[in-house]
Amino acid sequence: MRAILAYLLRRAGKEASIEEYWTSRDLLAMTFSMALGIVRGTWKSFFFRSSGGLALVKNGAIIKNPSYMTVGRQFIAEEGCEINAHARRGVVFGDRVTVGAYALIRPSNYYGGAVGEGLRVGSNSNIGPYCYIGCSGYIEIGDNVMMGPRVSIFAENHNFARTDVTMKRQGVAAEFVKIEDDCWIASHSVILAGVTIGKGSIVSAGSVVTKDVPPYSIVGGVPAKLLRSRLESVQ
Repeated sequence: MRAILAYLLRRAGKEASIEEYWTSRDLLAMTFSMALGIVRGTWKSFFFRSSGGLALVKNGAIIKNPSYMTVGRQFIAEEGCEINAHARRGVVFGDRVTVGAYALIRPSNYYGGAVGEGLRVGSNSNIGPYCYIGCSGYIEIGDNVMMGPRVSIFAENHNFARTDVTMKRQGVAAEFVKIEDDCWIASHSVILAGVTIGKGSIVSAGSVVTKDVPPYSIVGGVPAKLLRSRLESVQ
């Protein structure tokens, strides 16, 4: 059983070790769950724009408009996540990308209106559990990006210049958001429209990022401010 589970983990791009305290019942349940996920992923992949290989789609994951979605090898959609791929530039995932449990990716409204720009996530990156990715403006996430639970990224702002018209009727302004390679976005962080987070940066838990972050920075707070540069520790 351990050998079968280890094989399935490798196929899904996971190199986790199987410790001795995993009982036979634990291993059987995990193996069965992963096998079902691979079956679901194989079926779903027929409807993707393109697929680079094995996909694992767990129970309760919802993928809307899959013909706009591109996935690389070893893509994982965990329990209860929801991906709406209807976007002008589609939703693109690189190799070994995981979308965490109950995360929500939404470029466009389900009930008509403007079609959003979309999302690109690089290889070896993850979207954490319960994250919200509002990609009405284009969002680009690089390679090897770690994202904690409940991170929110917004690529639009409500217009509010006029006071004689409700804000809801004034529409939105979409802006580009970029998270460069090798960043760590910690739990409950909020990244607002128009922001670029430079390569190798860390956003501390609970931060609200309102402006660009230089490469290899550690930022934190509301609004987020520079705490220090990671380059200081290697000089």
